[in-house]
Amino acid sequence: MIGLVIVIILAMMVMHWQEKTKIGRILGLSVNIIITVYMIISVGRIVIAVLGGYISPSHLLFSSMTLWTTNILVFALWYWNLDAGGPYQRELTKGHRVSAFLFPPTQINFYDTPGLPSWIVNWEPGFIDYLFLAFNTSTAFSPTDTPVITRWAKILCMIQSLIALTIVIMLAARAINILQIPTNVAMV
Repeated sequence: MIGLVIVIILAMMVMHWQEKTKIGRILGLSVNIIITVYMIISVGRIVIAVLGGYISPSHLLFSSMTLWTTNILVFALWYWNLDAGGPYQRELTKGHRVSAFLFPPTQINFYDTPGLPSWIVNWEPGFIDYLFLAFNTSTAFSPTDTPVITRWAKILCMIQSLIALTIVIMLAARAINILQIPTNVAMV
């Protein structure tokens, strides 16, 4: 999988240099699809390993942390690539546009408030804003400060939350399994 992703990323870089944005976008979405499918398969493998007792605590901890971080990065890329037509389209259309997410600074722009600083008036979401959204969705199992508007974005947020919740449940299940209640302690 890593080799395939590297080849696609190299092709994507060539398309970017040749300013073939549509092909670059398709390649970028392809990388995201491959990594997302692999991540979901890996989460399934962890669930099977935990239920079967086939995984050591240290391996479970490392794998869970890696998958949780991957979940955040992958869904940040999904949101960044799909919202308002993707980064290229957002760059072409300045100002208010239809978006899947209602970021707080864009809510301020809807009001005709005199004296707003230019950074608020001209605010555009960047990758870090989508990364923050993805981090919050994985941590709180829901977007926190940014309402999700469109159905496709709601579905992606639900999938991301489900993956994060599954990872956390598997860690909790293993932690509970590791705990040993002494047999000589009287139960109340």
